[in-house]
Amino acid sequence: MRSSCALVTFATVLFTSSGLYAQGHETHHRAPDGSHAKTESEGSGAPEIIPHRTRANGAAPTVGSPGAVTPPIEYHDGPVMITPNVYLIWYGNWSQENGTDTPAGQQIIRDFLFGLRKSPYYLTNTTYYDSNGPVSGDFVVQDEFADYYSRGNKISDSDVRAIVTTAIGQQTPDPNGIYFVLTSSDVAERSGLCSKYCGWHTNSTISRSDIKYAFVGNAGRCLKSCAAQSVGPNGNAGVDGMVSVLAHELEEANTDPNGNAWYDQNGAEDADKCAWTFGSNQKRDANGAYYNLSLPGTDKAYHNYLIQRELSATDNKCYIDFASNVQ
Repeated sequence: MRSSCALVTFATVLFTSSGLYAQGHETHHRAPDGSHAKTESEGSGAPEIIPHRTRANGAAPTVGSPGAVTPPIEYHDGPVMITPNVYLIWYGNWSQENGTDTPAGQQIIRDFLFGLRKSPYYLTNTTYYDSNGPVSGDFVVQDEFADYYSRGNKISDSDVRAIVTTAIGQQTPDPNGIYFVLTSSDVAERSGLCSKYCGWHTNSTISRSDIKYAFVGNAGRCLKSCAAQSVGPNGNAGVDGMVSVLAHELEEANTDPNGNAWYDQNGAEDADKCAWTFGSNQKRDANGAYYNLSLPGTDKAYHNYLIQRELSATDNKCYIDFASNVQ
């Protein structure tokens, strides 16, 4: 039996004619603070958001199976986060006027999170629960922080924890928060960004609190590994790729924050089981990019996104629009 203080899984990437898939093998990992904890950068108990290759010649991203995904996801008595708080840490240089790392790129992420709350997609999380009840399908973006290369542009897992610790030092630690480290495209994560993973989440004791945090690498660094297409629906392929990874890590931290709540017999969490599949509801934007979600942004206009599906704990099927039963 796996728990957050013991077993994690490395994801082994296999090339096939149709892309990349993951096989897992178990290993032990010790968190940067010396305690046992799962980290998705090094597997996090599940085949993580495995890098895959973009589809050639403008082909539509992978649809995925409409049937139940096996083995089924199961509850292991640990806590979920009913309505988590979200904190954004912009690491590196997000002030460039051109390229991926721009204030406009940051706004894509803000708009995405604004529209994601209680969306038909994110309501899939309401099928997960603990002794206090079901996940609400909502979250609150509480704050943002800027960190201009405090740990350089080649960071480690322990550096990510230090970046989170620095941000937390500016406020009261929030055990109900999920702290996201979002990197500019010139930042490398040395444990395997672009080769082993595109993002990860974990929990650790920081400032005497159980803090949940995640790393999301900039897909602009490696579009062929961490984006499903080379053109984004919002005109920023790197950040458009990041929002899909962000959704993946957010829903997993929401439903399995300490690694002892929801996962299957292989250690795969909810989003792992639907990774890199985008459903049959795909449309094509004016710039040729595919999208499967349209959500209202902070400007109240609708914005398009291509987001990986999420697993329902009720029937073990992957959905892009749970409220309308769209897979």
